[in-house]
Amino acid sequence: MRNFEDDPTLEDLLTSDQLQRLNRTLSALCHEPVEIGNERKPDAVALEFNLETVGWLSGGSSEQERLAATELVSFLMMFIAKYRLAANLHHDTTEASHAELQKQNEALKASEARYRTLSDQLQEKVDEQVAVIKQAQMDLYESARLRSVGQLAAGVAHEINNPIGFISSNLKVAGDYVNDLRELIPDTDQNRELLDDFTDLIGESSDGARRIASIVSDLKTFSSIDQADYTQCDVNELLSSAIHLLQTEYGHDLAIIEKPGKLPGISGHPSRLSQTFYNLLDNAAQALKSREQGAESGRILVRTSVEKDGIQVVIQDNGCGIADSIRERIFDAFFTSRPVGSGTGLGLTVARDTVRAHRGTIQIDSREGTGTRATLFLPIS
Repeated sequence: MRNFEDDPTLEDLLTSDQLQRLNRTLSALCHEPVEIGNERKPDAVALEFNLETVGWLSGGSSEQERLAATELVSFLMMFIAKYRLAANLHHDTTEASHAELQKQNEALKASEARYRTLSDQLQEKVDEQVAVIKQAQMDLYESARLRSVGQLAAGVAHEINNPIGFISSNLKVAGDYVNDLRELIPDTDQNRELLDDFTDLIGESSDGARRIASIVSDLKTFSSIDQADYTQCDVNELLSSAIHLLQTEYGHDLAIIEKPGKLPGISGHPSRLSQTFYNLLDNAAQALKSREQGAESGRILVRTSVEKDGIQVVIQDNGCGIADSIRERIFDAFFTSRPVGSGTGLGLTVARDTVRAHRGTIQIDSREGTGTRATLFLPIS
C-alpha cells in the first residue's frame, strides 16, 4: 500500500472505477457533464492535493460550478488520504507486531530447545545414578550371598573335619589290626582272602576319607570366610580348588587340562575370584554336555601366564559355543540359555563385576558349534 511519502498522482488516490463514479456524480450535480483527468483543457481547473496539482477538472456550465466541484473533490481526496494514512499506519503497526511476535516465537523455540537439551542431560544423569544404585544393590546382594555361602561352607567344613579325623585315624588303626591278625590267625586260603578283602575295604575307605578331606579343604579355600576382603591371592591355587570342586560336582568325568604358569601373588578377594573361576568352569562343563557328539572328545583347557603387568587366565572349551543371537546378552543379569530352574543367569554377570572390581578385564570369544574361550586379565599391582 502506498504510504504517500512521495507526491501522489491521481491514480494513487483514485482507482479508475472510483474516478468514473466520481465523474458521473459530479455531472449529475452540475448542469453540464464534468470530467476529471490528467490532461489540461482550456476551461479546466487544477485539482490540488497537499499544494500539488494531481489532475484537472473540466466541463460544467460555469467556472463557479467547476470551482465548487474542484473544492468537493479536494475535500474527498483529503479524507481518502487520511484513510490511506490510517490504513498504512495500521499495516505498519501490524507488521511490526508480527515481526516482534516472530522474534519472540523464535526466542521461545530456542529456549524450549535449551530446556529440552537440559532435560535430556538431567535424564541421562538420573539414569546413570539409577544404574549405579542398581549395581550397588546387586553388589551388596552378591556380597551378602557369597558371605552367607562362605559362612555355611566354613561351618560345614568345621563340622565335617572332626568326624573325618576320627574316621581316618580309626581306619589307620584298623589297618594295623589287620596286619596283627595276619600273624595271629591260621594261614589258610579262606583267612588270607578274608584279610585281603578287609584290607581293600579299609584302603578304599581311607581313600574316600582323604577325598572328603580334600573337598573340605577346597571348600575352605573357596569360601575364604576367615580372610579379609582383600588379601594376597595365589591364582593357581584358587583355580585348582575350583577345578576340584567342579570335578566333584560332575563325578570326575570331565577332561580338564591344566597348564599353570609361574605366577606372582596378587591382592584380591579370594572368595569372589574362586566364584568367578568356578562360574566360568561350570559354563564350560555345561557347554561340553550340550555339544553334538563328534570325533573329538570334550575337554576344558585352563592356562595361566604373566602378560605385561598382569596375570592372564584362559579357560577354553570345545563345547557347543554361544549362539550369535544371544552373544550380546551373555553379561546381562538374570539372562540364561539353560532350561528354567537350571541357572540363575548371574554367573557371567558376577564374573564380569568381580574382574572389574579387581581392575581387570574379561573377554568372551565364542563360535557356535566350535567352543568358547574366556580370557581374564588381572593386574599384578
